[in-house]
Amino acid sequence: MKEPTSFTDLGLNPQLIRALAGAGYEKPTEIQRKSIPPILAGQAVIGIAQTGTGKTAAYLLPVLFRIKYADGSEPRALILLPTKELAVQVAAYARKLAIYTDIRIVELYGGVGLKRQVEQLGAGADVVVATPGRFMELYLRGELPVKQIKTLVLDEADRMMDMGFMPQLRRIFEVIPQKRQNLLFSATFPPRVEKLAEEFLEFPVRVEVTPQATVADRIEQQLYYVPNLKTKINFVEYLLRQPGFTRVLIFTRTRASANHVYRFLERKKLGPVRVIHSNKSQNTRINAMQQLKEGNLRVLVSTDVSARGIDVSRLSHVINFDVPLMYDDYVHRIGRTGRALETGVAITLATEADRYHIKKIEALIRQSIPVCNLPEGVQVEETPQQELQQMRREIDEQKKKENPEYRGAFHEKKRKY
Repeated sequence: MKEPTSFTDLGLNPQLIRALAGAGYEKPTEIQRKSIPPILAGQAVIGIAQTGTGKTAAYLLPVLFRIKYADGSEPRALILLPTKELAVQVAAYARKLAIYTDIRIVELYGGVGLKRQVEQLGAGADVVVATPGRFMELYLRGELPVKQIKTLVLDEADRMMDMGFMPQLRRIFEVIPQKRQNLLFSATFPPRVEKLAEEFLEFPVRVEVTPQATVADRIEQQLYYVPNLKTKINFVEYLLRQPGFTRVLIFTRTRASANHVYRFLERKKLGPVRVIHSNKSQNTRINAMQQLKEGNLRVLVSTDVSARGIDVSRLSHVINFDVPLMYDDYVHRIGRTGRALETGVAITLATEADRYHIKKIEALIRQSIPVCNLPEGVQVEETPQQELQQMRREIDEQKKKENPEYRGAFHEKKRKY
């Protein structure tokens, strides 16, 4: 059979094709070409694709096609996502695709009051996009009917497993109808996701458009070894004074680092700049991402809370101020740029203590990250003794992981002869 080359070839209805054309999508991506036909045929599907490949539309389009129009008051499709940001983003995208239909899409997530979400459900919903916790909360309160759910989608399944959602997912599987179509989408397919798939998918079609944890070719990766925190800060200032850094996302490991970088950039007037992390309110996080999307923000500083919650076109650069310790997060962080067939640059700042983690990341993505020299214009600071000792302790711990008999740099015994 000839592989479909257009959305019309995929058998989608005119309303969806019109919405796609209005949004500027001319032809389906690989994950869409390979996933949509089996989903339309009612099969269980596992879709594995790196971020930025169009996997959200790969399940939304057939789900919306099968629902077709508003009917009754109870939801017929449930899409589960790990974070509030993703629930908001996917619901907004679904509305964009359903603009020429009367399909009702409701997002449910925590961190906000229940009243408005209860009212939306009461007015009728065809597709529910939810985080697991809020879904169960509303179900247990009797506000969320589930008997008509015919399709279940688990998106960002790898992050769900990282965040410990398995017990909540099992409870959801128990309360929704057993006879349903199950779809699972994920950027990677580690053992925990494989176990999840085995538990709730029967005879699935597996669609894998790129090797797991592969970085998009459109992303130029750069790795800089930086001696210490102060030099990192100087380097970020240097970068943001260069032309071309028009819309930048900076990732840090901790909330404290995120706040520190934000205050520095604000003081140096290198913004407009905002910061988001788990201590920020839901509305603050959504507003900051909206500002970035609309081009009203130059820099957004974030912890990994938003690594998979941001879908921004024309994001020029991602800067890893800290190397992630969850190695999959490297793929998801830098995948925020180079989306929708655009190009992007991902810059990673690493200390000597990060060499261990860089090797692990390179093994995961099956490629070396090109190492670049610090530009001459970057002021290199002397490493404070306390920071130096902390890095040495980290390196010692890494060596012990690799070799349990390693005693540490400060405890090596003289060899006896």
